[in-house]
Amino acid sequence: MNPRRANPPYANALALLLWLASPLQLQAQSPASTSSAEPKPERQQALLRTLRQDCGSCHGMRLTGGLGPALLPQAMREIPRASLAAVIYHGRPGTPMPGWKTLLSAEEAEWLAGVLQGESAASPTEPKSPS
Repeated sequence: MNPRRANPPYANALALLLWLASPLQLQAQSPASTSSAEPKPERQQALLRTLRQDCGSCHGMRLTGGLGPALLPQAMREIPRASLAAVIYHGRPGTPMPGWKTLLSAEEAEWLAGVLQGESAASPTEPKSPS
């Protein structure tokens, strides 16, 4: 009888970092983000809706994990923003993670990476309240 060993507390974080680190070679292929301009407010709302609905279908509706890993700011801050943007833009070949470059620009992928890292006032999980 083999007793199951629990994963060390850092194992999930390490797995996520390794999973997201592999697209570093893709960064050279990504269009360079020379503009730090944020998308227009209407486009931001559309991107956030995509993040909640489409990304949430695999990463959990609250982005706490599911088929894909959790996308919480605590974990995302540990990953270079350019790496996150590359994964969003190009996907992860050989995995269920699709690239979204047919639906958004490299700059928008960069903005979404910042949202996931908590660097934006926009919440990836909470819809904006009507004004």
